[in-house]
Amino acid sequence: MKKTFHLAALFILSNTLLFTSCSNDDANSTDISQQIAAIESNATSGDWVVTNFNDSGVDETSDFSGYVFRFDTNGTLTATSTANTITGNWSVTDDSNSTDDDSSSDSDDIDFNIFFSVPDSSNFADLNDDWNVVSATTTRLELIDISGGDGSTDRLILEKN
Repeated sequence: MKKTFHLAALFILSNTLLFTSCSNDDANSTDISQQIAAIESNATSGDWVVTNFNDSGVDETSDFSGYVFRFDTNGTLTATSTANTITGNWSVTDDSNSTDDDSSSDSDDIDFNIFFSVPDSSNFADLNDDWNVVSATTTRLELIDISGGDGSTDRLILEKN
């Protein structure tokens, strides 16, 4: 009888812990989905400019001077200056199941993906990455990437024009 009571208590405790942990995962998943939707909505609601691009400690912001970036709802990314137009793709994804070395908090679970189909010699090739979202507001996106090779950090800040 005592053994049956202990088994029943263990069963109830196990199920309680199981359902509690599942509901937290669901809450985190919903929270990340809502954050992704907000970032996508903000990105597509206007034109953006690069206000800071630091490539492994080197300020390369001027490489994008005069360019206006537009993130379209269909995933198309366009960078336009008076003399040139560069097109690419963009997306925002949940990276919470990744084993990235640089994922250490919830904000690191969201990637802002940029891809321009350009030669490696183009300045725009430096923007091709799955950037970790550091912060995102209606007027500012702060993104970082930590290199898997040498551990250097790239930082990209876009602000609404």
